[in-house]
Amino acid sequence: MEGGGVGDAYGEDRATEEQLITPWAFSVASGYTLLRDPRHNKGLAFSEAERDAHYLRGLLPPALASQELQEKKLMHNLRQYERPLHRYIAMMDLQERNERLFYKLLIDNVEELLPVVYTPTVGEACQKYGSIYRRPQGLYISLKDKGKILEVLKNWPERSIQVIVVTDGERILGLGDLGCQGMGIPVGKLSLYTALGGVRPSACLPITIDVGTNNEALLNDDFYIGLRQRRATGEEYHELVEEFMAAVKQNYGEKVLTQFEDFANHNAFDLLEKYRESHLVFNDDIQGTASVVLAGLLAALKVVGGTLADHTYLFLGAGEAGTGIAELIALEMSKHTGSPIEECRPKIWLMDSRGLIVASRKESLQAFKKPWAHEHGAVETLLEAVRSLKPTVLIGTSGKGGTFTKDVVEAMASQNERPVVFALSNPTSHSECTAEQAYTWTEGRAVFASGSPFPAVELDGRALVPGQSNNAYIFPGFGLGVVISGAIRVRDDMLLAASEALAEQVTEAHYAKGLIFPPFTNIRAISARIAAKVAAKAYELGLASRLPRPDDLVKYAESCMYTPTYRSYR
Repeated sequence: MEGGGVGDAYGEDRATEEQLITPWAFSVASGYTLLRDPRHNKGLAFSEAERDAHYLRGLLPPALASQELQEKKLMHNLRQYERPLHRYIAMMDLQERNERLFYKLLIDNVEELLPVVYTPTVGEACQKYGSIYRRPQGLYISLKDKGKILEVLKNWPERSIQVIVVTDGERILGLGDLGCQGMGIPVGKLSLYTALGGVRPSACLPITIDVGTNNEALLNDDFYIGLRQRRATGEEYHELVEEFMAAVKQNYGEKVLTQFEDFANHNAFDLLEKYRESHLVFNDDIQGTASVVLAGLLAALKVVGGTLADHTYLFLGAGEAGTGIAELIALEMSKHTGSPIEECRPKIWLMDSRGLIVASRKESLQAFKKPWAHEHGAVETLLEAVRSLKPTVLIGTSGKGGTFTKDVVEAMASQNERPVVFALSNPTSHSECTAEQAYTWTEGRAVFASGSPFPAVELDGRALVPGQSNNAYIFPGFGLGVVISGAIRVRDDMLLAASEALAEQVTEAHYAKGLIFPPFTNIRAISARIAAKVAAKAYELGLASRLPRPDDLVKYAESCMYTPTYRSYR
C-alpha cells in the first residue's frame, strides 16, 4: 500500500462483485482526508497503531472508543430528539460522516430506526427536502441533461453499480407530486438494500429524474431544489426516460437492477411493461408491495384456514399497489389450482374512486383495471360492496386515511369469524384504519396488517400485535437474490418465490402472538433465505448468469452480505 492510505484489503466492500482474484489493496486516504472519508472513517475507534500509521496523531482527541460505545452514544443522542424528522436528519448526517457506523446502528436497532430512515418519516423529509438539504446524495438527472445522460452517469465516482433506485417524484408515498424532492425515497430505499439485504453501499445508486413538478407550493417555494417548471409529459418525458435506460445499460451492463420507485400510475405500468423484456427492472410499488402482501395472506391462511382460492378479496384502491397485489394473488392461485389466471381473477374485486369496477364500466377503464371488471351491478360505496360481495379479505391501497369506517369493519366482522383487514396506505396518517380501530371494532378477531407501523393494542387483557406489511421485508432480499445469481431479467415466478420464502419464516410462536409477519429483528437472516429462493428460481428459469450455481444458496447469500463492523487498517 502506498503512502500509508487505507484500502479495501479485505475485499468486503466489493463482496457481491464477481471476483476472479483477490482484489488488490489500493490507497484511499490518510490523515485529515481519511477522517473526511465516510467509507473508512472510524472516528475515535482508530487504534493507537492506526493513528501512527495513517498520520492521525493530534487530529483526534486521545480517547479510544469501540464501535459498540459509539453506537451506544448515538442511540442515546437520537432518543433525545422529540421529532422524528430531527432523528432522520441526524441519521443522514451520520451516513455522510461514518458509513459503517450508520449501517451498524440501523441493523442493530432496525425496529426502532426503520420508521426513521424510511416510512413514515421519509415522507415528511421529502416534503421538506429543500429546507433540510445539506449535501447531495445520489444523481440528479433533469431535462437540462437531455442528450448528455451517459456523461452524467459517468460523473458518479463508483463504476461497479448493482442496484439503482430511480424516481421521478410524481407520486411520493401517499403525498403526491414532490418533484425533485422525492430523492429522499431512493436514498432511503438503498440504505435498506444495504442494511437489510447486505448489498454493499458502493454498489447502490439513488437517482432522481427531474422533469418538473405540478405542485404549485413547491414551484413557489424559495428553497425548492428542482426545475421550476410544470411536468414534462408525452414524447418529451418518454424520450428522456429512454435515453436514461439506454445509458444505464451502456454504462453498467445487463446485470444492474433498476428499481422504478414512486412513479405515477399512468407511467409506472407503461415503463414496467416497456422495459421488462429488455432490461433488469423491478417496480417496488407494483411488484414489491404485491409480493409482501401475498406473503402476509399466505401466512394469514394458517390462522383463518382454507387456500387462497377459497377466499374472496375486496380492494379499496385500484392503482399500482391494488392491481399489482391482485395480479400476484391470482397468479399464485393459478399456480396452485392449475386453473388459468382468467378463471382466478373473479375471486378478486377492486374499487376505485368511481365505485366497484364492474363489466358495465369496461369501456371507460384504464388498461390495467380492465382485467378486474367482473359482472355485477353498480356499487358506489365500500359498505355496500362489503355487504353485497361478502369478502373474507379487505385490502386498502387507496391512499386515503380513515376509509375503513366502523360500519365497514363491523360488517366484515359480522360476516367472518376471522376477518382479514389490511390497511396498507402510507404514511400512517393515510392508513385506511388504525390497528386499534380494527381490533376494537372486530372484538379482537381481525387478522390485521398495515403499511406503516402501529403499536401493540391491549384488548380484554390480551396484547394484540399488528403486522406491518412493509416492502422492506421483500425488496432487499429480492435484490440480493438477483445480484448473487447474476439474473438478467425479473419474472413473476421470482416474486412468488420471494413471497413463499417470507411466509415460511412465520413460526407457530409468531402466530400465537397474532403475527403474520416475522419480527424485523431477524431481517438479515430472512433476507438471505428470500435471496436464496429468488436466486434458485432465476437458475431454474435459465435467467442466472453467475455460473456454476452455488450448492448452498442460503450460505452463499450470507457470505455475500456486507457487514458494517470496523476493519483494522495496517
